[in-house]
Amino acid sequence: MDVMTAVLSRRSERRLVEPAPGDEEFAYLLRAAATAPDHGRLRPWRWVLVRGEGRDALGHCFADACSAPAVRRARMRAKANRAPLLATLVFAPVPDHRVPEWEQLAATSAMAGCLTLLLHARGFGSIWRTGELTESPQVRRLLGLRPTERLLGWLYIGTPEEPRAVRRRVPDDVTDRISVFAPEALAA
Repeated sequence: MDVMTAVLSRRSERRLVEPAPGDEEFAYLLRAAATAPDHGRLRPWRWVLVRGEGRDALGHCFADACSAPAVRRARMRAKANRAPLLATLVFAPVPDHRVPEWEQLAATSAMAGCLTLLLHARGFGSIWRTGELTESPQVRRLLGLRPTERLLGWLYIGTPEEPRAVRRRVPDDVTDRISVFAPEALAA
């Protein structure tokens, strides 16, 4: 699949089943995604892959972190089993570096965007999930986050339950979001 087709046909997939990429294939795709722009090549991120029984443990942690009625807690527990692989993205900024933290976060986002396109091009589906659980002390502790790290969310990964034909989106007209700097206009 060419890059333009991948960009224009990628969709967030809500229903994901096996197979998901194995650890070796995930690492292969991540090596490519890690070539995204990253000033200083800091790689201010890390991934925690959650599969199998790990999803059950994470689901229980989701429920325990939720102070809601039992019905909602059961739904929170089930969230961790919506895909065969929950790739947890942890932002690990390099402190006191000449590359500011906001730029390190931008590099992390670029890498994650590249990874979603690479997964799509290989036939996998994914959906980005965030929410209040990214701030949960219980979830942070379970996943082994350091005090200086931030949990950005989970990339749920698997194979789309109902494969569909690759359909390219029609890109929106965004020309109103572009301006051309003209220094001569400043002199007038």
